[in-house]
Order: sequence, then structure tokens, then C-alpha cells
Amino acid sequence: MAQPRRRGSGASRRTSLPPELEHVNLNAAAVDVGAEAHFVAVPPGRDPQGEDVRQFGAFTADLYALADWLAACGVETVAMESTGVYWIPLFEVLEGRGFEVKLVNPRHVQNVPGRKTDVLDCQWLQQLHTYGLLQAAFRPQDQICVLRSYLRQREMLVRYASHHIQHMQKALEQMNLKLHHVVSDITGVTGMRILRAILEGERCPDTLARLRDHRCKNDEATIALALQGHWRPEHLFALRQALELFECYRQQIAACDAQIETYLHTFHDRSSGRSLPKPTRRRSRHKNQPPFDVRSHLFRITGVDLTAIEGLDAQTALKLIGEIGLDMSRWPSEKHFASWLTLSPGSKISGGKRLSGRTKPYPNRAAAALRLAAYGLQNSHSALGAFLRRKKAQRGAPKAITATAHKLARLVYAMLKNGTQYVETGHDEYERRYRERVVRNLKRTARALGYQLVQTDAPPLALTPQ
Repeated sequence: MAQPRRRGSGASRRTSLPPELEHVNLNAAAVDVGAEAHFVAVPPGRDPQGEDVRQFGAFTADLYALADWLAACGVETVAMESTGVYWIPLFEVLEGRGFEVKLVNPRHVQNVPGRKTDVLDCQWLQQLHTYGLLQAAFRPQDQICVLRSYLRQREMLVRYASHHIQHMQKALEQMNLKLHHVVSDITGVTGMRILRAILEGERCPDTLARLRDHRCKNDEATIALALQGHWRPEHLFALRQALELFECYRQQIAACDAQIETYLHTFHDRSSGRSLPKPTRRRSRHKNQPPFDVRSHLFRITGVDLTAIEGLDAQTALKLIGEIGLDMSRWPSEKHFASWLTLSPGSKISGGKRLSGRTKPYPNRAAAALRLAAYGLQNSHSALGAFLRRKKAQRGAPKAITATAHKLARLVYAMLKNGTQYVETGHDEYERRYRERVVRNLKRTARALGYQLVQTDAPPLALTPQ
């Protein structure tokens, strides 16, 4: 019988390590989260009755029983999938009991196809967590989580209120009342006066037109022509309900704003006694913005003026803080931060060939806010606006918006981590730096080809689209 080959006369036979030394998390458990039941797996041999997997209900008493069983089994860390919103109560109970809880992305822990049961899922998750193969998803501090809940609630209320504005416009259009064509906003001063008068029984177009605010662009004669229609009762009923629902949501938004303002006072002051810098540009106030001074609160809790960045208003900056928090040490560098936001180019390479560089589609609210801020820089005379227009001419609007949002993300990361203030360079300075970079590259290329680049007396042309 042939003997196994050895690497040397003095080489000893390789011995396998004990199973305990091959594990990273020896006291790891995993939970397969569901709407009505949770399946929990613990390390083999920990349960006195020999049940390595147990099923618990989703009631609060069941969650406490689950936590007691994990403590009895000597579990220290628990992994669970982020399934809908079902994980939130269990996460809070386990975290309150002192367990280290890791929330993982279900896309990163998929088992072999064809092996799909609740028991196998929790056992597979426990095995991965034991060997340290799971990476916890980002979850900010509890104080930021509370703020994020308030901000998301407010965003939902604003979205629902906008639906009822569309319902009012539909009812007006069905009666052939062209009010939304002669006033810029039917929920403004003029529009609300006319809508309330209509629902109170007024039908004379001239009388309704005299309710026009002096800031309205169209005159009373034009508004009177737009208010000649067919006053059908079913459409008036729909208009009344839509208006009442809109006003109800506006009241709820006001209550939410008061709650957000009160909660912002609970944050620690990071301004170090410095006063808020004067705004570098004048911003028009949007009707959906909170009534309190959001910019002052942001400066106090962050220590920097994020609104100094072109494209970021106070509401967008507050939404960013609610999504990413204040601790930038969660990301090692600005590149990691941009990658987490899915604003970095993708890397799909096979066989040494780059197949695609598209960004990963992922519903990140912070990235959506940065993309919206980048879109608003179309006509900006800043360096960021010039960068957006140059990228738009080269690669198209979608890629230009993503690239500009990536630049905004890096600026936000640097300001929050280092406490530095943003200094706007301006369009002219950006044009000068870009021209120097282009000329430097052209000179290098000319030297490589054996030529010499000579400057002429002709006036230079703009290299970036205006």
C-alpha cells in the first residue's frame, strides 16, 4: 500500500485543531424572525432537554421567554434577519437584556437553493454567526433612531397630504374649474380662500375672484373666467372631503413638527459656544418645511453648518442626520461611507473583464436625499453646479446626479467627522482648477508623442457647460 508523501524527513503529520478553536463566537445564537412565530437556534448541547432549536410566539410574553431561554443557554450574541418590521420588538427586548444583537441583510445569508425551512434557516444563520461570517447592518444610536422615526412619520404625513391635493384638483377639473391653472398653488392663500368660499355656497365667479391675494400674478378677470364651471353635487362632495382630509393632515404635521422640535433639545450641544455663521446665500422658504429654525438646531447638535454646502437645505440636512447619525467612526473612510450609500461605482468583473460599473440598486433614504440635493444644482453657480453640468455633458443626467451626490456625501462625511467648515470655491475657481488639470494632462500627452504644447493669445473658451 502506498504511503502518503511527506514534505521532509522531519515533517510531522498534520493534526486537526479542536472544534472550539475553529469557532469565533462560541456563545452565538440565531433567530429566524416571523410575523407569528420566531425559530431560535443555540449551540448544540446547550439546552438541558437537548432541543437546539425552539419555536416561540410573537407575543410580548413569548419574547421575554425567548430571552430567558437564551440566557439559560449561555448565549451572548444573537443574529437575526431584518424581516420587515417584525424584528424591531425582538431586537429591543434582546438588546435591553444585554445581548449583543446583530441585524443582518437577508441577501447576505441565503442558504443553498432547495433547503428552505424555518428550522434550517435559523440553524444556518447560527452556524454562520458562530464562525464570524456575518456582518451587522448599520443601525444608529437609539437617540438617532427616535429622531428618525419622527422624521419618517412626518415624511409620510406630507406624502398623504399631497395625495389629497391631487384629489382636490381632480374634483375641480371634473367641474371644469381651472383654479389650479390661474394660481400657482391651490393650497396657498388665494386658493384656500376660494375653496372655502365655494364649499360655503358661493358660486359667483366675480365674487370668488375678489378673494385673490395681492401677490397673485393673474388678475381678477382671469381668475373669474377660470371659475365658471358646472357645480355638480357629487364633485362638490368629493372636494369637501379632500379639503377636510388635507387640513387634518396639516394639523398632524404641525403636531409632528412640535414633537421634533422638542426632541431636538435633548441632543448634546457640540457647538462649543460658537455662534451660527451667517447664511452665505438667501434661500426661499418652502411651505413643507418645519416652522422652527432647523438650521440652528443642526449647528448645535453637529457643531458644523451643513447648509453651507450648496444644494443642502436645513430640511435635507436634518433628514441626513436622522438616517446616518452623528458618529462617522462607523465607516473607516469617506469611500466606505459612499459605498454604504450605494453612490460608488459597482464592480462586476469576471475573467478579468469589467462587465458593469453600475451602482447597486438599494432603497437608501440618505442616498435619495443626496440625489435630490444634487438634482437641485442644475443652475447653481457654485463649483458643485459646474461639476454637475460637466458630468452631465459627458455621461448624461443620471450618472451626473449620482456622481454629484457622491461628492456631497464625501463633504458631509468630512464635516461631521473632522468638525471642519465648508468653504465654497465658486464656479470661476472650479473652472480655473479644471483648466489647469486639462492643460497639465495635454502637456504630458504632447511630451509623450514628441511635441510641445504652446499657448496662443486667443481668449480661452469655457471648458464646462454654463
